[in-house]
Amino acid sequence: MSLPSVSRLPIQMLDLAAQHAPLQAELQVALADTLREAAFIQGPAVATFAQELGAYLGGAEVVPCANGTDALQLALMSLQLPAGAEVIVPAFTYVATLEAAAVLGLRPVPADVLPGTFNLDPAAVAAALSPRTGAIVAVHLFGQCADLEALRTLADQQGVALIEDNAQAIGARFTTRQGATWWAGTVGEVGTTSFFPSKNLGGFGDGGALLTQDARRAATLRQLANHGQTRKYHHEHIGLNSRLDTLQAALLRVKLRYLPEWTAARQRVAAQYDAALAAVPGVQVPARDPRSTHVFHQYTVTVVDEPGRRDALQQYLAARGVPSTVYYPLPVHAQPAYAYLGYQPGRFPVAERLCRTVLSLPIHPTLAPEQVAYVAAVVREWAQGAG
Repeated sequence: MSLPSVSRLPIQMLDLAAQHAPLQAELQVALADTLREAAFIQGPAVATFAQELGAYLGGAEVVPCANGTDALQLALMSLQLPAGAEVIVPAFTYVATLEAAAVLGLRPVPADVLPGTFNLDPAAVAAALSPRTGAIVAVHLFGQCADLEALRTLADQQGVALIEDNAQAIGARFTTRQGATWWAGTVGEVGTTSFFPSKNLGGFGDGGALLTQDARRAATLRQLANHGQTRKYHHEHIGLNSRLDTLQAALLRVKLRYLPEWTAARQRVAAQYDAALAAVPGVQVPARDPRSTHVFHQYTVTVVDEPGRRDALQQYLAARGVPSTVYYPLPVHAQPAYAYLGYQPGRFPVAERLCRTVLSLPIHPTLAPEQVAYVAAVVREWAQGAG
């Protein structure tokens, strides 16, 4: 099999330099304005960015903070759960989802995920609910909404909070059975997001935000993120020092204008991958929940669950100039830091299988069609026996 030629090398998992290049003039203006105003903490761009992001997300209240992990911690702090309360989290997620609960003295309770979408399995959540449950954290993994309708119903029936970790799915939407459209991150009591540079809306350093439809909760979250202050030197809550820098907000305002365009570009790349990889034996393209849009923070395939096969594909790709990444190689309950939870191997079989079989291929707004074609051709060549 002859691989197609590709002139635009190297292929990168994420090419921020190419993505930012057309924005240089606008970014320079935002930088110059911030330097001139010299309001580097809580400057005017922070509030303006929060308003603009809230408008983009259908009118949500947005509370900027220092990073996505702080956002998760602040969201849980706002619930005022008692020590030892249980927080249901996906068994297949980044460790920050558990970390935010654990550092507050809460107990993370993993629940297994769906094999197709990789998101929380509502049936597993229902089985994990107990009288000690205080919250469910739904992670919209890789850019697609978890089953918000089912999870919202479970939370309401149990009288617990729903928190949305929306770090990877900003701009995704979920359609209910009644035809209502919900923006990811705005359905739970609190949603969170991250502006880590690799995210779909990424800054130039760390940053994050909280999302809510409740103005009173938004006011509390603003206080919690600023040392628990109701006004300067008056602290009614134990809070954090977790603020989004003015410079980050100013630069993110520029990038937010392009987010719909970049999302559409990611979706075009994913559609090209889908068409090229649909019939490849031993490789499953990402499943789509028809109720959710997908903003493709990652394009993650699953490889047949045979010892060493996923790693063999990754090595084959690397040898031909194609990067790839495993998100995540170890389930959260198997992490040494969370051994105290007492979960044994085999407890969450879907999550454990995904950790052995998932592989994320390059995807970003500036990935050229010829590059996508080359990546897909390498995968096909491997599957047809060259690997």
